[in-house]
Amino acid sequence: MTPAAPDPLTTPDTSVSGVVWDLGNVVVDWQPLHAVAAGVGEEEARRFLAADDFDFGAYNHGPDSGMSWDEAEARVAASHPHWLEHCRAYRRHFPASLVGPVPGTSEIIEALAAAGVPQWGLTNWSDELYHAHAPRMFPVLGLLREVVVSGTEGLAKPDREIYDLTRERTGLPASSLVFVDDKQVNVDAALDAGWRGLVFTDADVLRGGLRGLGLPV
Repeated sequence: MTPAAPDPLTTPDTSVSGVVWDLGNVVVDWQPLHAVAAGVGEEEARRFLAADDFDFGAYNHGPDSGMSWDEAEARVAASHPHWLEHCRAYRRHFPASLVGPVPGTSEIIEALAAAGVPQWGLTNWSDELYHAHAPRMFPVLGLLREVVVSGTEGLAKPDREIYDLTRERTGLPASSLVFVDDKQVNVDAALDAGWRGLVFTDADVLRGGLRGLGLPV
């Protein structure tokens, strides 16, 4: 009798051999409200982050892409001086934005490390604020072979170049890497670069997705 063909819905894909992690709101719970509020109060912080005339995400992307915080704040002083105090509060009180580990993700990283699965980080984070705080506050990051920090490289997701740079540093083929990020646009960019990708919603869902790729979690 001819054996039945494997069911692709239940048979793990074992071609993935390395995991690349986004950090913010995947590994590290990042809430900028808390840092801004530490300087100007919660009500003012909420008003700032919801403002129609200022895009905090775009502002933060400048240092994430390699701009200095001094330059970023100088631009705000010129264009939106009424928000300068709020922007300065974010940088000054940045550790308050790192609320703690995202529930369940550290345990997955630990399980993969124990099984010998190589792991890396790929994060949009300013050079200054990542190196000064993240490794010290989140020891689980020490289980990653390297963290590619956008602000250090002068490149940021979803730019294709930072995915290619990260792949080179892993030493693995793109098709053997799976990227985990909470933003669909960043996962889509990984897919375009030839990687696998999983959009993070919570650790339980992620665990199932990684198991489906044959990873031991």
